[in-house]
Amino acid sequence: MEKSSFFQDVYDVVKLIPPGRATSYGAIAHYLGTKSSARMVGWALNSSYVQDIPAHRVVNRKGVLTGKVYFGDSDRMQKLLEAEGVKIKDNQIENFDQIFWDPSKELL
Repeated sequence: MEKSSFFQDVYDVVKLIPPGRATSYGAIAHYLGTKSSARMVGWALNSSYVQDIPAHRVVNRKGVLTGKVYFGDSDRMQKLLEAEGVKIKDNQIENFDQIFWDPSKELL
């Protein structure tokens, strides 16, 4: 899969995550048929500032805001999630299993 095409595929999936929900890098990679490419999903999102991508809705598999350093202000990712009603404690989404959006199930 070509890098730019993969990045665009990631962006297309992330754009579908509803406000107030979150998913993981691995869930996106799995949906795209590249289960071992969670890190590459992260790289794609690090470059997403050039497009209108809600990258703040993508976290690690435990709901930790691991990508927050790429939002400029270290609290921006948390603030964006909280504005959508997501509760954060110690850089981790509370009740992550309840708001988890699995593209493999949601995008049938």
